[in-house]
Amino acid sequence: MTIEQAIGVLKIEANGILKLTEKIDANFTNMVDLIYKSQGRVIFAGIGKSGIIGRKIVATLNSTGTRSIFLHPVEAMHGDLGIVSSKDVFIALSNSGETDELNILLPSIRNAGCPIIAFTGNKNSTLASHSDIVIDVGVETEACPLGLAPTTSTTALLAMGDALAVVLINRHKFSPTDFKKFHPGGNLGHRLSSFKVKDIMLTGDTIPMVYEKTDMATALDIVDKQKLGVVLIAKPDNTLSGIITDGDVRRMLVKKIDVFEKTVDALMIENPKSIDENAPLYDALNIMERHQITVLPVIDMNRKVAGVLHLHDILGKGAINFNGR
Repeated sequence: MTIEQAIGVLKIEANGILKLTEKIDANFTNMVDLIYKSQGRVIFAGIGKSGIIGRKIVATLNSTGTRSIFLHPVEAMHGDLGIVSSKDVFIALSNSGETDELNILLPSIRNAGCPIIAFTGNKNSTLASHSDIVIDVGVETEACPLGLAPTTSTTALLAMGDALAVVLINRHKFSPTDFKKFHPGGNLGHRLSSFKVKDIMLTGDTIPMVYEKTDMATALDIVDKQKLGVVLIAKPDNTLSGIITDGDVRRMLVKKIDVFEKTVDALMIENPKSIDENAPLYDALNIMERHQITVLPVIDMNRKVAGVLHLHDILGKGAINFNGR
């Protein structure tokens, strides 16, 4: 009886995946084109089992050349929404398409200028109606005999994510050599030590930076536009002198400090934690974990600002645990 039940589950789930082949249409092609042409990252979001599947898809995409992160919908409503920019592509995962914690994000994602793609089993759902592209991952039945636990539906969701990843591998002409670059020995520590900070840091116009004596209104505008939650402050010769985070600003407002009457050098944190551009990524991750920060200024040998590093760009994941917890 046990063996027969197990075989039944596998047949139901296999049939659910096979049925997806009938749902692949122009929407899938449009999704691939949109992601391939994007200059940003693919941001996945979901709650519960869908969130777990989203994290796995993110891991697969990152390891095969498509920069992706996972954004937890609840954390997004408490500050993490700042990582979303108009250059990104947002993919929402929900079988029902009626997940409140996810759908409440959609207006904010839209306001950020980010296109929205839905992976859903309900083409008539709230999520689908607010999305630019809808990928149908609906299944006829769950393998769970009660019809309650997500089983076939999450398998279908995962399979569609794999289909996306493999098509993008071919579109990017991702080679075995490229794959090895992201998997040297399969150990995260080895992978991190094989790259230097300068290999992935943000540079040029993407650095949120202003000079001393700049008014706070201008600095906050930079924070809002660059979506990293910080602004670096430099001396006229580009030497790093300080940093202001959005958290710093919130604490100032709680203390009733009129930030708009100040210049950045009056409110900045002086001599912030930083890292040399030639340091290995592993060192950067250690600093971020030790001090529980997500953004790290990058300097050259003369302490001039060379770039900025975000934790998401090191690990490519939205679920980060400090100190190994």
